[in-house]
Amino acid sequence: MRRGPPGRWRFALRAAACMGMPVLVGWLSGHTAAGLMAATGGFTAVYGSGRPYLSRARELALIALAFAIVTGLGLAVAPLGWPVVVPAVALLAMLATWFCNALQVGPPGGYLFLMACAASASMLKPPFDPWHAALLVLAGGAFAWAVHMAGALAWPRGPEKAAVAQAARAVLAFLDATGTPRRAAARHEAALALHQAWSSLVTYQPVAARPGGRLATLRALNRHLHLVFARAAGTDGPAPPTLSDEVRRIEAQALGLPRKRSPDAPAVLPGVPVGHPGAWHALKGALIESASRQVILRVGVASLLAGGLGALFHLERAYWAVAAAVLMLHQGFDWTRTVVRALERLLGTWVGLLLAGAILLWHPQGLWLVATIMLLQFVVEMLVVRHYALAVVFITGAALTLASGGHPVDAPGEYLLARGLDTLVGCVVALLVYRALPVRDDGRGLSAPMTRVLQGVATLAPMLASGQVDDVAARTARRDLQRTTFALEQAYGAAVVASPRQRAVAEDRWPLVAAIQQLAYRMLSACWQRSHGEDAAVRVFDAADAMALQQSLSMFERKLSGEALKDGVDASVPLFGSELQAVRACLTERPPQGPL
Repeated sequence: MRRGPPGRWRFALRAAACMGMPVLVGWLSGHTAAGLMAATGGFTAVYGSGRPYLSRARELALIALAFAIVTGLGLAVAPLGWPVVVPAVALLAMLATWFCNALQVGPPGGYLFLMACAASASMLKPPFDPWHAALLVLAGGAFAWAVHMAGALAWPRGPEKAAVAQAARAVLAFLDATGTPRRAAARHEAALALHQAWSSLVTYQPVAARPGGRLATLRALNRHLHLVFARAAGTDGPAPPTLSDEVRRIEAQALGLPRKRSPDAPAVLPGVPVGHPGAWHALKGALIESASRQVILRVGVASLLAGGLGALFHLERAYWAVAAAVLMLHQGFDWTRTVVRALERLLGTWVGLLLAGAILLWHPQGLWLVATIMLLQFVVEMLVVRHYALAVVFITGAALTLASGGHPVDAPGEYLLARGLDTLVGCVVALLVYRALPVRDDGRGLSAPMTRVLQGVATLAPMLASGQVDDVAARTARRDLQRTTFALEQAYGAAVVASPRQRAVAEDRWPLVAAIQQLAYRMLSACWQRSHGEDAAVRVFDAADAMALQQSLSMFERKLSGEALKDGVDASVPLFGSELQAVRACLTERPPQGPL
């Protein structure tokens, strides 16, 4: 049982209300089936948490509209039979996975859109035509949108303040970990928290910050926090106690920011990082990246196979098999986590069938049906981040209650058995597709992400030397180096749970990965310090140093591709001397046999 995020009960209560209220309205109006259909739009409530309210409003509106469209689409293609339904559902699963992963929609990702479409396409006797069903779902989504946005009335900058405070806590944990084995992991977590805070303050801001406003104040606080992190990350020694005091003050200031305009807020804040690339750039990047393409391909193939098997063997609710297969694959987990997730799903489903059977035999109606759905959804949201298998027990109960449409089930035993078998088919298909379409082990392993980090450092070198670290080009390069450093960490984490060969290579290369990460963080720290003119050693870094640094990095890149390592000029770059020597030592002591 993992520890859940603070305040999770608010999220769970909101999700339960957004699922239950449409059913309540349907029952009060004498159309319970319409209320259950509208409850599909209530799933809008599980998206968008943590985003600033203006960005959240736009995202949730699009999500609610997407739920309405896919539900109507499912009902529209249902009469055409499985030769059309199965490819349509598979295509939708691929599109949902592509969009949600590329645009960082967050959990539960594209899975619920596929579930909504497949469920409507599998209705034997649809109670509504496609347009009517889509409007009902849109109404449920509109209610969820309104509930989700209600916090903006009392805490208009609440998500931004929480993001800065969370970053402050992560930086404080990093300062406390200085000199311990936890330092590297704490540094990564602090950098990631700062990156997420900047995303909240910059990327997810649809309108420009008002000079002197609360957003400008929060940006100034986060900039100060980032500078503190840069000072600590740029050295190997212990952090001065004064830095921890500074971080605590920043956290208190962020949480206590008044609603009125602060007179101390800067009118114009220089050096604010640029946000993520635009949506179109992110979508194109997801298609260019081989790992992302492979996830999309796996989802499509698994959907076709699961749907085809369901049609071939006349499974009454084959969409459950498709949904289970997509659920295993759409997040792009490694093999170990995919197997664990499949086992958790199977175990939770089969135990959950007992709970679902009890609910179906009880056959709640009216207020009892509303209360049952709300309670199940509340428990699901409380457990899903803490113990997935246990959450699936209640997910199964909620899904079968909604799927029954408020009507009694004639043969509950067969109904429950179909759910269990379809889930088994979906999980098995997902695992087979994963093994049939493995990650290509071309021998390069971690070479590509390490090379991208080195290239990012080389790009920033002349900008640091010239002092132009705050213009758009430099801030873009700093953002890209930060992201490639995160990607290197993720690539290492994926490799250690992959094939035995990849795991062995990754564990052997860990010292080199850590050395390259330290070099990247030293460059990012130097840019932050140069921006504030704080470090004399950074100010004397000139064009000759930048050229020498680029030469060393170029040699390291060639070594990663299998060439011999020549004598470098590491010592002539005092600002990065220790980091360059660490990288060289790793490449010399553990020379790669061909490409890494």
